[in-house]
Amino acid sequence: MAPFKRYRDLPTHRTPPHHSAWGFFGDDDQVGTVNWLGPEQVRRAAGLVLNGRVFSLNWNLEKPDPPLFNRQPMRHHVIELHPGTDDYYDGFYPQTSSQWDALCHQPHPAHRRYYNNCRQEDITGKLDSRNGIEHWARIGIVGRFILVDVARYREQVGRPIQHDETDIVTIDDLDATLEAQAVTTEPGDILLIRMGWITWYEAQNEVKRKMLSQAGIAFRAPGLEGEERTAEWLWDHQFSAVASDVPALEAVPTGPWGAADPEKTYDHFLHFRIIGLLGMAVGEMFLLDPLAEDCLQDRRYTGLFTSAPLNKRGGAGSTANALAIK
Repeated sequence: MAPFKRYRDLPTHRTPPHHSAWGFFGDDDQVGTVNWLGPEQVRRAAGLVLNGRVFSLNWNLEKPDPPLFNRQPMRHHVIELHPGTDDYYDGFYPQTSSQWDALCHQPHPAHRRYYNNCRQEDITGKLDSRNGIEHWARIGIVGRFILVDVARYREQVGRPIQHDETDIVTIDDLDATLEAQAVTTEPGDILLIRMGWITWYEAQNEVKRKMLSQAGIAFRAPGLEGEERTAEWLWDHQFSAVASDVPALEAVPTGPWGAADPEKTYDHFLHFRIIGLLGMAVGEMFLLDPLAEDCLQDRRYTGLFTSAPLNKRGGAGSTANALAIK
């Protein structure tokens, strides 16, 4: 691994693309920022376990119901074995509920390349497939989490997050929340950002949930600001992963589209920068409210994080399978 470079010092020429981390972890790397989680980070995170409280960060596989973003509901079949049972799933979308985006999930469209110069034809699901979820599954995602309860902070300062609007959470909001919580970051941290969307969703009636599912491009939800400064902030803090409890991590819909320069057209899409160019692990719809309540009580916003993504060759994503341990 090369010595750390700040975002502004990453390559700025066309190959690799402007401000990308292609080659930073090695020309053949398929793990990205999860490389920042080594034995030392795991040992230090394990030392934060003081009382043994365990928090599952996994929402029901059946939620949201109906699913968002044109995904389909899972069908669960139970087989009677006389005695015992077996079962199987139809229509299982691993990214319907609490989930990780693999590095083959999103390219940077202006370059038509995925992380580390991976091409569309390199994503086959076969033995030679690149950037699949299996590369994280084989090593696990384990380290120190930091919970940033931006929903609680914004409510306290009189700017509560609007959960059915394109409510943008900026890096200034994140910095202010970290300061209010008296938490400092460390290289390799797994950043968990609570915005309160899941609790809001659970309170909606069936009609509202169906409207959200059918909204299409009109779907609105809060999230991080999609500007380049957000990518710079995440990279310069050396977060190994970033996850939140909202549907897309970044606020949606994002934009604007239609810039004269094709590369500039996508400048307001955080996914394209941090997945396609930086190789950062992105998690969405993580169940964070119970953990946040505990952190509020003992004022400890850090602990041990573990996740075992599905070991599926060429997978574009996975259920989160994540725990926070304090």
